Amino acid sequence: METHNNFDARFEFTGKAKTYSIIAIVIGVVCVIGGLLTQTERTFDNLLLMGYYFTCVCLAGLFFCAVQYVAQAGWSASLIRVPQAFAKVLPYAAALLILIIGCGLVFTHTVPNEEGTGTHVAPYLYKLWATAGVAVKGNPNYDVILAGKHSFLNIPFFLGRLVVFLGVYSIFGYLLVKYSTTEDELGGMSNYAKSFKMACIFLVILGFTSPIFAFDTIMSLEAHWFSTMFGWYNFAAMWVSGLALITLTLILLRQNGYFSWITENHLHSLGQLIFGFSIFWTYVWFAQFLLIYYANLPEEAVYFYRRWEPEFKPWFWLNIIINFASPVLLLMSRDAKRLTSRLKYVCIILLVGHWLDYFMMIMPGTVGPQSNWFTEIGWIEPGIAIGFVGLFVFSSLTALSSFKSLAPKNHPFLQESLHHHI
Repeated sequence: METHNNFDARFEFTGKAKTYSIIAIVIGVVCVIGGLLTQTERTFDNLLLMGYYFTCVCLAGLFFCAVQYVAQAGWSASLIRVPQAFAKVLPYAAALLILIIGCGLVFTHTVPNEEGTGTHVAPYLYKLWATAGVAVKGNPNYDVILAGKHSFLNIPFFLGRLVVFLGVYSIFGYLLVKYSTTEDELGGMSNYAKSFKMACIFLVILGFTSPIFAFDTIMSLEAHWFSTMFGWYNFAAMWVSGLALITLTLILLRQNGYFSWITENHLHSLGQLIFGFSIFWTYVWFAQFLLIYYANLPEEAVYFYRRWEPEFKPWFWLNIIINFASPVLLLMSRDAKRLTSRLKYVCIILLVGHWLDYFMMIMPGTVGPQSNWFTEIGWIEPGIAIGFVGLFVFSSLTALSSFKSLAPKNHPFLQESLHHHI
């Protein structure tokens, strides 16, 4: 970058960032191969975890863009390229998630029956409801609870919903990015008006479908259990993770000479969102926990009973400490949100924390307890996570480098964003 007025400058994805991201992808691929050969089910569960996380942060970038258009917010106009880059990656993240889930449903293995009296063949993912015969009376695998849910939880309808939801989200991401780049070339208000309209439609669709997306992808792993709050709990995790990643990306790019017009005021606004929605995540988490605790119904309490086993209890409490206590203690004051170094480390902590959050949603009900609490996270978990971090960095920065300018120079609120002060 030359000066903050040089809006024609482009991001160049070269050097160490590109090299390190490729190395991380290679590490991830090696760990996936090694995991599939040694601990196949655990590897599939970790692939689902990171595929879902990858998709969610890209979807959060699209959600960020849509919220700014609907609110007609001015402060964020000059940084919108970063969440737009996430939105451009969303189709690829969605395709990878669908591939992981498809393979997890197609490939099978032999598992013991719940009664321990025999074995049966089940897929690596969604083995409770996707096992053949669970809805057929007289079949050894018949389950009366899952039979009642079979009209919703069956493989064709499940995959169909997933493809439709993620496909629709990707189309809206494509449109919002297209209108913004066309606005740069043509000017005027017509493309902004189109963006506003598409953002309104997208938010309505996302509001109705994102809970179902979470129910399908994560909650149905434990298909005997359900919570009507689970979708919003997942949405809160997605939104906080996305905000943290947008902020961290901006800080790192700014430290490397890009986005020089981004000031502590913009970072303060992002810090407020991170702080506020971390509290919201905690509220939803605790509300779900408290209602289940108070009702004390076995079919509901089993979810937390599994996470209260000795092998998971330390991770259960660490999840709350990281995702609630760290932003409260480190971002409470006004000055804290304006300290770039502190905000950067809080973003890293929260990204790790919400990885642990997804881990606690998935692992207790799938692979179950290992020998000790410290063996719950082995070499497979960080190895696959590193691979997806590298994949995200490579794909998002490649998408960012495809923009002709890092600022939407004909955005109607650009000047308001450049003079943002709080």
